[in-house]
Order: sequence, then structure tokens, then C-alpha cells
Amino acid sequence: MGAVDLNSLKGIKNKQKRQQLFAQLKHEHNKSRHKERQSRAREERENPELKEKRLAENVPETIDSKRVFDETVNAEVEGEDNFDSYFKEGTEPKVLITTNANAKKPAYEFAAMMVEIIPNATFVKRQRKYTIKDIADYCSNRDFTDLIVINEDKKVVNGITFVHLPEGPTFYFSISSLIERKRITGHGQPTGHVPELVLNNFTTRLGQSVSRLFQSLFPHRPEFVGRQVVTLHNQRDFIFFRMHRYIFRNEEKVGLQELGPQFTLKLRRIQKGIRQDIDWEYKPELEKDKRKFYL
Repeated sequence: MGAVDLNSLKGIKNKQKRQQLFAQLKHEHNKSRHKERQSRAREERENPELKEKRLAENVPETIDSKRVFDETVNAEVEGEDNFDSYFKEGTEPKVLITTNANAKKPAYEFAAMMVEIIPNATFVKRQRKYTIKDIADYCSNRDFTDLIVINEDKKVVNGITFVHLPEGPTFYFSISSLIERKRITGHGQPTGHVPELVLNNFTTRLGQSVSRLFQSLFPHRPEFVGRQVVTLHNQRDFIFFRMHRYIFRNEEKVGLQELGPQFTLKLRRIQKGIRQDIDWEYKPELEKDKRKFYL
């Protein structure tokens, strides 16, 4: 609908007539667009090169495509870090999961789901007198490789801390958009098989550190017979968690059954060692340029 058509409506004082004419103009405009698409589809069927040319020229611009260049994108990890025992020595992960002090039922429910998701994970109820440093020392003395602390406030799970043992680093993420398994229509139940792990779009050096953290929580040996996959998809520094099971409907068709839960992580802080000096921290001013991403 052109500006002339819309301007012509302004002179009509009767509201109902104005609405009817607007609906008529909109209908005619949609018919015209539909005819153009049909005509273009016929031409492209006869000459496929026209479609290829159109798609090549009409690439939409997105925030992702305008991303500010980061020199660490796809750069290799330099030197050694505290995850080397997993990647080079094949250390089997052993994870302890706990909560903040005085946690409520939602934190325990989330912890139960994490125990089902992460192989070789054990839940221990938090006692208020023990600090995270105390719990980390306890874990290190019993050959745990990682400590996970779930944070809940006012009956809402809002954060999660990962401590890689015995010497760190410590990662803190906020949690949002949590949907428990029971609220997902048609959800399945996970089995005890080690799932496959899919990590998407962790391209910068900081992103690779986060990727190595998640990899260190899962054994090297996914059990494909279980047909389970855990996906952590990074988009614009928000990390979306999903868990699915493959369903082979026939020899050619494969479906996915969601196992849940669903939630979104955002990196807030990385500390050296066990909650020592801050190595990286999210600050609101980092989002002044909407085209700059850090993972």
C-alpha cells in the first residue's frame, strides 16, 4: 500500500468507512504481492539461476552478520590450562552438585535434574556452616573433578556456579527462562546412558574456555545406544540448554523427543582458582555496542 492510498484515508471522517476502505486496500495489496510471487516462482522454475541470483543478492542483515571483529575468534587455545587433565590425560569426570545455604524445593528439583543429565554426578545437601571453599576442599580430597553449586532466591533458581577442581577456575552463570521437564508437552525421561554433547558457536578464546568447562563435565565416551544428546547453543552470549532423544521412525526419518529441562545461561563472571581474583566479569557497559559479543 503506497503512501498516496494511506493519505487518501485521512480525509474520510466516518470510522467504519475508513476501516472498510483500509481493509480493501490491504486485500488488494496482498493479492498483488501474491501474483508477483507466483509469477516469480514460475520464472525461477524455468530458470533456476534466477532463484540462485535472488537468494545471493537478498541476504538479510542481522546483528550476528554485523558482529564486531574479535581477533580471538577461532584462535587455538595457547599453552596449558586447568582442563588439560581432561583433554590430554582422559581423566574421568566426577561431579558433586549442591545448592546455596537454606535452599528451597525448586533448587533441589533442579539439582535432581542435573544429576540425571550429568553422568557420575552426586548430590549432597548443603550445610550452612560450609563455604564453597570448604566444599571444594572436601571434593578435592575425594577425587571429584568438578563442583556445581545451584543458587536459588525466593523460590526461583537464578544462578549456577561451576568450580573446576582442584585449582579452579570458577565460572558463575545466571539462569533464566527455566522450564521444568514436567511442563514440556510430550517430554521423555532420560536414561542412565552417557549423552552426546553438542556445543555451538563458542568461537572466541573466552568462548572456548566456557566450551572446555562444559566438555569437562561429560565423559569422553558417549553411549550412542542411549540416543541422547545434550545441546548448549550460544547465540549473542546467551547459552540455550536443551536435551533430546533421537527417535528413528523408519529407515529414512528421524525425530527428536525433548527430555528437558529448558533454560538459558549467561556468563557473569570467571574467577581464577577457587573464587579468587576475577579473570573476566560481565558489566552493563559491555552491551553499549549491540554488535559486540564475547563468546
